[in-house]
Amino acid sequence: MSLPTPLPTLHADGLTIRAWADSDVAAVREAAADPYIPLVTSVPVPYTHAEGLAFVARQHDRAARGVGYSFAVADGRAVGQIGLWPARDGGAVIGYWVVRSARGRGVAGRALAAVAGWGLDVLRLDLLTLRVEPWNEPSIRAATRVGFERSGSVSMEVGGVDREMWVYTLLP
Repeated sequence: MSLPTPLPTLHADGLTIRAWADSDVAAVREAAADPYIPLVTSVPVPYTHAEGLAFVARQHDRAARGVGYSFAVADGRAVGQIGLWPARDGGAVIGYWVVRSARGRGVAGRALAAVAGWGLDVLRLDLLTLRVEPWNEPSIRAATRVGFERSGSVSMEVGGVDREMWVYTLLP
């Protein structure tokens, strides 16, 4: 699949889902302090301003190289990330995180609905998949509210440990 660039800007009920900017490093710094986000992402630990800027640059590079989309999720300031990673089979994997200070306000679900809709309607993807640890109830609620259904489980390495991940899928 050939990925269109540049990244579009999407809007979702008070959120802007957009390309990362250097000014978004405060969100990267907060994410780096989270005990879980760095285990499952490329958020740098230990955090430095230079590493934060390098993280932002990597997000732009992914679309430029045609490997996927990494969006900043903003409610005026960046509060999270959502990525869509197309696969050769016509589907894509979605992953997301929200900084602690923005949790509990439906940010993940609103961003997920916008990116899932864009992926299915604009990119014409055949299937969207996400993986969530069974204990991550807020993420599971976000996914099911958008229409994702649990379709199985897989074992994945997270922070050097094999962990069960529940697989959720969404069809057009």
